[in-house]
Amino acid sequence: MRLKHLLWESPAAGTGRDCIGDERGMLSYAETDARARAVAQQLAERGIGAGDVVALMLENSVELLVGILATWLLGAAATPINPTFTERELGYQLADSHAKLLIVDAHAPAAAGLSIARLDVAAMRDTSHAAAAGVAVPTPATPADQLALLIYTSGSTGQPKGVMLDHANLHAMSEALAAHTDITAEDRALVVLPMFHVNAICVSWLAPMLVGGSTVVMARFTPTGLLEAVERFRPTYFSVVPAILAKLVELPAGTVGELSSVRFVICGAAPVSAELLQLSADRFGLHIIEGYGLTESTCASACIPLAGPHKLGTVGPALAGQRIVVTDAAGNPMPAGERGEVRISGPTVMRGYLGRPEATAETIVDGWLRTGDVGVLDDDGYLRIVDRIKDMIIRGGENLYPKEIETHLAAHPAVLESAVVGAAHARLGEVPVAYVVLLPGATATPAELLGHCAAGLMKVKVPVRLEIVDDLPRNPVGKVDKPALRRRTAPALEHTNQPVSA
Repeated sequence: MRLKHLLWESPAAGTGRDCIGDERGMLSYAETDARARAVAQQLAERGIGAGDVVALMLENSVELLVGILATWLLGAAATPINPTFTERELGYQLADSHAKLLIVDAHAPAAAGLSIARLDVAAMRDTSHAAAAGVAVPTPATPADQLALLIYTSGSTGQPKGVMLDHANLHAMSEALAAHTDITAEDRALVVLPMFHVNAICVSWLAPMLVGGSTVVMARFTPTGLLEAVERFRPTYFSVVPAILAKLVELPAGTVGELSSVRFVICGAAPVSAELLQLSADRFGLHIIEGYGLTESTCASACIPLAGPHKLGTVGPALAGQRIVVTDAAGNPMPAGERGEVRISGPTVMRGYLGRPEATAETIVDGWLRTGDVGVLDDDGYLRIVDRIKDMIIRGGENLYPKEIETHLAAHPAVLESAVVGAAHARLGEVPVAYVVLLPGATATPAELLGHCAAGLMKVKVPVRLEIVDDLPRNPVGKVDKPALRRRTAPALEHTNQPVSA
């Protein structure tokens, strides 16, 4: 099977239409093609060929996208790396992925002591001579099952694992996203999220490129920087995580920006409260749709439709080509309205974890991806995520879902965000502890918020302790770092004098 989705077969291929850009300006499809071939020549001169892995440790930039395209031109796979990694973290991903070459800023301290062939991003930018001369890198006939990306999980439950995504995965994902959100050649995506994650790559780059649209890259997110980028580049959509919406809402009153070009915003990667969605929509006039998926399913598996029922608290129905079921522990489908583990099948399910056949076999069973999420499907096929199985708190034999407690806390008018984790308890096993961020200018005491919980939750669900904090810890993708909160909670709970009743 020959794949038809790369830059070279986009409807805008070889034209003067805008393709990719950043704060320095835009490149056309023709210019992007020339740069990608020139960089591919640089990689080939360093021994890169089909089947190799190229690592890219760069901030969000045109060079990062061009580097990935150049890698694909040679039949190699790309593994993007968080540019804030330490030497240890970088060394781990390079070794685990068997990367043959690293594209990096020569001044990056994390790479200084590592022994690996590299291409300095400054030399990569200096492709004018090769591009002008025309380099002899042919357009590939890309096999659908050729490895395209190695995206590493966050490692919150152990060592990071390399998720293997082939070109067929990327094509299916990009096609489904473009169809679901009616993306056309007139659309322009703004990359807000880090591009070492599959969300930004698929939602904000490959999907618009598939149909001849364009992409503008923000080097890094800041709330005011996002508003300024929208005003300057006039994107029609962008993708965010809930933490970004929270930061926007925290901006001083009256800071709104000119956002009329934006026809929708996709919010995913972590649960978002209905209250935060409403605050963001009211404040900035944005049409926000929730989506759901995993790196292991190439980003998105469900999404609220742009037109049609928008059921708050759900992440919408399955995207075209994918199936979602909710099962019991044995894998038997549960009826609508019943809780169970969310499982996904379809052409976006990963090939597996690199070098980890046992972990792959545990995660993909009979073609179904076990997500580790607890969910409920309604009669219309809309999915509601209840919580992560591993985040469930078992208090004296009672199963408690932190997301339920967080959702109730979000209904308090002073609460912006919250995170609930389980803390070990000698008699009950685990008990819930809450961390809460207040809305700017709002006031509330822990006692008041615990009273709010007691008024709407059964006694065993009320946190045994609640702490008001300035911010919540997050992993590099923007999800709340609950393992970090659990580590913080353990010693704190040991010293609390608050009684805990059964």
